[in-house]
Amino acid sequence: MRTLFTALALATALLAGAALPAAALDVVPAGNRNAEQPNVPGASVRRTKAGKTSFDAKYEKVRDLLATDHELTGKIRSIAGRYGIDPIHMVGAIVGEHTYNVDAYDRLQSYYVKAAAYAGDSFRFAYDGETIAEFVARPQFDKCAGKNGAYALWTCREAVWNASFAGRTVGGRSFPRNRFSVVFFQPFYAGQTFGLGQINPLTALTLTDDVARVSGYPRLEESDAAAVYKAIMDPDISLAYMAASIKRSIDAYRKIAGVDISKNPGLTATLYNVGSPDARAAAFAARRAAGEATWPEENYYGWLINDKLAELQGLL
Repeated sequence: MRTLFTALALATALLAGAALPAAALDVVPAGNRNAEQPNVPGASVRRTKAGKTSFDAKYEKVRDLLATDHELTGKIRSIAGRYGIDPIHMVGAIVGEHTYNVDAYDRLQSYYVKAAAYAGDSFRFAYDGETIAEFVARPQFDKCAGKNGAYALWTCREAVWNASFAGRTVGGRSFPRNRFSVVFFQPFYAGQTFGLGQINPLTALTLTDDVARVSGYPRLEESDAAAVYKAIMDPDISLAYMAASIKRSIDAYRKIAGVDISKNPGLTATLYNVGSPDARAAAFAARRAAGEATWPEENYYGWLINDKLAELQGLL
C-alpha cells in the first residue's frame, strides 16, 4: 500500500507541479527544523567505533582537507557553477559522507591514487549469477522500455524492483528484501560506495545523461561495470555526478512539491544521503496538502551541515 500511495502521490504531484509558476514556489527557510540532531543510525555508529575514531574527529578531518586543498575547493566552485547550484551544497555532501560513512583522505591526490588501484580490476553487476542486463530483460520491466533518458529509465526499474521483487519469490527464485542498488550494484559488500563523492553505481547510471550533457563525460552502461567504477572513483568525474545529483534533488522539490530547497544545504545533504528525491518530494507534497507538514526536514546528516554552515561556508 505504501508503494502504491507513493506512486499515486508522485503522479498527482507531477501533474500539479508542472503547472506551478516560479512565483508560486515557497522558499524553505534556512536552518534546521529540529532543535536537536536526529539519531545517527547504528550502522554509522558501529563503523566509526570500529575505526577507533569519532564523528567529531572525522568531521574535523574532512573540514581540514577542504580548508587546505585549494585545488579541490576550486574544482567544487567550478563544477557547481556549471550545474547551476551553490557550491556549499557540494561541500555539505562531502562533509556528511566523510563524517558519517567513511574517513577522508588527507589530500585530493590520494583519491586519484585509490581510483587508479581499481583501474585494472574486472567487475560486473549481477546477483546470484544473473547479470543486471539479464534481470531487467524480465517482463516485469517492460513498462520501463519506453522511458526517455537514463534518469526515468533507472527510476522506473528501481520502482519495479521495489514493487515486484524485493523480499519476494518470483518464478521460484527468492530475492532479498533490500535496495536495488545493494543487491545488484555493490559486488564487494552491502552499502559500499566509492570515491570523493561516495556515489553508488546505480546513482551514476541514473545520472549519466545529465553528466554527459553538462560535463561531456561518456555515458555509462550497466554492461560496463569497470567504466562505472572509474567514473565514481575519479575525483573530477565524481564531483560532476555529485553536482548532478544535488541539482536533481533541487529540481524535484521545485517541480513536484512547489518548494525551493536551494537555500538550505542541510536538506540537499539529507537527500544526497537518502536518495529517491522524486518519490520523497511527492510524499512530502502529499503530507503538506493534507496539513501534516509545513517544510521538509533534515535528517541527522543534513542537521550537521546546517549546524556547521557558517564554518563550512568559510571554506569556500
